[in-house]
Amino acid sequence: MTETLSVVVERDIPYPPEKIWRALTQPHLLEEWLMKTDFQPNLGHRFKFSAEWGSVDCEILEIEPNRTLSYTWGDTRLKTTVTWTLTPTEKGTSLRMEQQGFREDQPRYYQGAKAGWPNFFANLEQLLASLN
Repeated sequence: MTETLSVVVERDIPYPPEKIWRALTQPHLLEEWLMKTDFQPNLGHRFKFSAEWGSVDCEILEIEPNRTLSYTWGDTRLKTTVTWTLTPTEKGTSLRMEQQGFREDQPRYYQGAKAGWPNFFANLEQLLASLN
């Protein structure tokens, strides 16, 4: 079996899981912090994220409102899975994102994800601060 790499970003965010869930699952909010999308929060739904550099194809694998969201993320060469885990805390939510499945012969994808996800998280936190 081939060894794969993962990118993990974790943050303690001072908002309840329900507020973060909205930002992870509502297309108009996803577009504000991540990318344009035709996302729908339904198990098995196929959707795309698109930006000026291109797009990625996705399919929802697991969805448990306010707790877990998992979907494939890839193109013709990349086959990864993004999993969001929301855990309530006294001060808000512990938010964890893991993108797993990068092969060792895909350093450009892996490095791009390592650089990109912290920026997306910063955008997400800015959006959350502006939401009611």
